[in-house]
Amino acid sequence: MKFAKICAVLGAAMLVSGCMGSKVDKTVDRGIDSKHLSQLQAGIWVDPNGCDHWIIDDGAEGYLSQRLDKYGKPVCSGTAPPNVATGSFKRGSSVSDPI
Repeated sequence: MKFAKICAVLGAAMLVSGCMGSKVDKTVDRGIDSKHLSQLQAGIWVDPNGCDHWIIDDGAEGYLSQRLDKYGKPVCSGTAPPNVATGSFKRGSSVSDPI
């Protein structure tokens, strides 16, 4: 009985440790025309609440990240109406949008 408990605990520990394996650098585009995201042009999408999100569209994939101030609070600049994207967020891509 004690052996079974030890095996169960070790098995669970191995499963959890597998979740903490290699980390993926999410600042790199791994699509067809792979490049670092800093080489692409970002735009702003305004959510339904009026807050800004950085967006990048490289034609095959899209990226979105909430725009935050230096204190970690959402930026709601009013740069566009809700649900509108602005800027040259498709610039820097050599892939046409398949849709």
